[in-house]
Amino acid sequence: MTQDSILGPLDGNTLKELARVICGDDHLYYRRGFEIAHFLANSGWRNVPEYDGEYRGEWTLQLLTERRDDPTELEKVLLRLADPREYLDELDVLPTVVTAVNTFLIHEGFRLENPGGRPRLVVCDPAMAHPGQQAPVELKATMAEIICEPRMAALLQRRLDEARTCYANGAHVAAIIMLGSLLEGVLLAVIEERDASLMRSKDPDFIGLKALIDICHRADWIDVDVERFSQALREYRNFVHPRREFREAHTPDRDTLTVSWHVVNSALNDLAASQPEPDAAQGGAR
Repeated sequence: MTQDSILGPLDGNTLKELARVICGDDHLYYRRGFEIAHFLANSGWRNVPEYDGEYRGEWTLQLLTERRDDPTELEKVLLRLADPREYLDELDVLPTVVTAVNTFLIHEGFRLENPGGRPRLVVCDPAMAHPGQQAPVELKATMAEIICEPRMAALLQRRLDEARTCYANGAHVAAIIMLGSLLEGVLLAVIEERDASLMRSKDPDFIGLKALIDICHRADWIDVDVERFSQALREYRNFVHPRREFREAHTPDRDTLTVSWHVVNSALNDLAASQPEPDAAQGGAR
């Protein structure tokens, strides 16, 4: 592997799929033979041969295979596929192309992203290729059905989405910290909206996650199993302090994160199920 690329040599089947996407078969961004040569040159390849008229897929695969041992060259091609400048005449096809690439690239432990139009290749967990790993517990309600205040509901939904992004990219510690933050925000918002007196005059800016979990459990808004495992998640959330993780001598992995997803989704499901009728709410949003 060169120092300029995070890729290693790609599997032969991965190269075949990559060639298919470059050619634009299956209703993707179609490229004629000479356009494939232009694409490779625009990717940064030097000495691209002229298209010789043979089958586009076989010709493209041959060129990719010739540079299989140079990950930097293959990374240039992948990044160009996620570059908006490649699709100026048909920009709406870009997300479809990126999705098509990620469908097979994830098995190599990578995925394409283009936040702000800046393509990049990031490391991810190959286990995410299996649908069953993407949603350990089904979330049965939207954030807006749990939190009444629209701005807070939207904010917390963004945190949940960011946690999913961390999960998808193998950022286990970051995802767990985000989930702990999300849980704290949801529980505090729920208490303030349903019955703020349960905080016993404690300052909402300083009340801890442990106390919030206890309050929601005593109010029968979350079940005992969720209460117990939420306290465990709280301990992992404290890994936001590197010294805490250092003292524990344990780095959370995908299994730890999967359990954390179960905890948070179960807590959200419990909160949605225990949502009182509007006229039964005792408190209100501040």
